[in-house]
Amino acid sequence: MDEVAHLHSGPAATGAGLVAAVVYCKGVKVADIDLAEAGDWAKRPDHVVWIGLFEPDVDLLERVRVQFSLHPLAIEDAAKAHQFPKLEEFDDSLFIVARTAQLEDGRLAFGETHLFVGEGYVVSVRHGPSRSYSFVRERAEARAQRLSEGEDFIVYAILDFIVDNYAPVLDSIADQVDDIEDHVLETTVGQHEIEQLYTLRRDLLRLRNVVVPLQDVCRRLERSDIVFIDPAMRPHFRDVRDHLRRAEERIDTLRETLAFAFEASLMNAQMQQTNISRRLAAWAAILAVPTAIAGIYGMNFEHMPELKWEYGYYVVLAVTITICVILYWRFRKSGWL
Repeated sequence: MDEVAHLHSGPAATGAGLVAAVVYCKGVKVADIDLAEAGDWAKRPDHVVWIGLFEPDVDLLERVRVQFSLHPLAIEDAAKAHQFPKLEEFDDSLFIVARTAQLEDGRLAFGETHLFVGEGYVVSVRHGPSRSYSFVRERAEARAQRLSEGEDFIVYAILDFIVDNYAPVLDSIADQVDDIEDHVLETTVGQHEIEQLYTLRRDLLRLRNVVVPLQDVCRRLERSDIVFIDPAMRPHFRDVRDHLRRAEERIDTLRETLAFAFEASLMNAQMQQTNISRRLAAWAAILAVPTAIAGIYGMNFEHMPELKWEYGYYVVLAVTITICVILYWRFRKSGWL
């Protein structure tokens, strides 16, 4: 069930952008809570508050800021969206930005997820196209032992979910690249295929600009001096980074394949133009023979070879045809015709 379905149901639905507000104790769900209670719950030992927001307004973000004493600059970034993946450290909290990617009507669309992480709380803020994190929440709640590891496990679960959703996008793009590659080898690339090549390369570049900075975020989460990250969780962020690195390698491979396909299409077009030029040149050479002979005998000279001979017309015609046939045979043999 999508988190948006909970928008107006239960205690958590207290704001237009508030999707869920839940408190956990040692990995076990305690209750859906009101946003005004979130700060107090987060201060209790072994308790973690997980709040989910979807495109919240400024007033709702301000209420969240007050509850957890979040830095105003981070709140400002979360309100604006259109941020690049990054990790910012404040005195008692982290601010993480990750970009989501999914296909909408066959086109690549990007969204954003902002994470506020502090002692006893995680606030996830979604903007734009992205899959709901209700699946992440349900899967985490089903693994109480892992969820008991606290806010760093929630951060890992969300980032892992975001990165896993890059795979179907790349699968779809890879299928389109394979189709284009086959089409390039079979026939001439038209305007539609060229536009598709450009669109796919642009989408891959945009996706690469999402994947690469997120690797740096995960690398920093592995650091020993990062706050709120238990040493036992660092290998999990390393695993996410490995997935991102493989995604980057796949993106680069697809971009190179598209570049080769475009070059192959250009070479194919040049070869076709060369073949056409050869055919035109060959026919021009063949037609030059009767044209030249007809031009000579079309002159108004009284004394010309075989002009008065009874069989002169047939001999000239036979010579013309013979030369044309020989030229045609030679051009055909050499591959020009």
